[in-house]
Amino acid sequence: MIGFEIGYSNLRGVKLDAEHRIVGFNQAIWDTRESLVAQIIDFINRTKEIFGDFERVGVAVSGIVDKTRNKVLLSRHFAELSSTDLAAELKQNCKVDAVLENDANAGAWAEYKLGAGIGAQSIFYILLGKGVGGAIVCGDKLWRGSAGFAGEIGHVLVNTEENLRVEDVASSDGILRRIRNRIHQDQTSSLARISEELITITDVVREANNGDDFTQMMLERTGNYLGVAVAGLINILNTEKIIVGGDIMQAGAPILRGISQTTAQFAFRPSLDSTQIISGSLGEKSVAIGAALLT
Repeated sequence: MIGFEIGYSNLRGVKLDAEHRIVGFNQAIWDTRESLVAQIIDFINRTKEIFGDFERVGVAVSGIVDKTRNKVLLSRHFAELSSTDLAAELKQNCKVDAVLENDANAGAWAEYKLGAGIGAQSIFYILLGKGVGGAIVCGDKLWRGSAGFAGEIGHVLVNTEENLRVEDVASSDGILRRIRNRIHQDQTSSLARISEELITITDVVREANNGDDFTQMMLERTGNYLGVAVAGLINILNTEKIIVGGDIMQAGAPILRGISQTTAQFAFRPSLDSTQIISGSLGEKSVAIGAALLT
């Protein structure tokens, strides 16, 4: 089984054997100045040289995917994908049948089957990236909603005074914007040694893991915001597990701490007590793994 993730800065591909073990991995950074579709085609063809020939692949993208037509309907961050029949392009140029999937759905399925969701009958998965996505798995099925758009937690309002949604505060762009707006108030932070406009999520993860108080505080506050939406999920869905994934969760402890603080305030106690809130366990490969499993 072969799966690809079209990430915001990376293209990732994995090959799974019959026991769902990773037996191949490939990764590339894509150039925003060039056609994304052309780079996807090139990446898949180069991956064939590493994995050996294959005819069917899963491809996970950030955006709304019409599963009936196997097309990307809307991608806020990859407009080119919305105007391209990606599956047809891959069929013509790579000689593969591509099954398109939303990235959060793919990540959720991977964690449910092979990661932090093992043993649970129901999970809600949150993918923190350049956007914020979500997905529901219940009874060994992805629950897509009536039109296929279920799980879009990124659009949930968490601050009515400033009209802030989850994506505004918990996406990588949102986290960086908040840090850049506050860093001048804490010149003792190790992040203060970096020019504000040059701070990246990689820097944030590194300094949080190195124990920088300011960085950990900002991630904890990210969790506080996210916890407002998570409390609503707990109250309405009462899934066994809420799993938080994405690259930022490499420094996830303060985010989970912030979520726990807020859910303790706003979630219905019996529902909260029966729900685990945890990090995903599959790391950067989770979305590509899920894309492979869903082919």
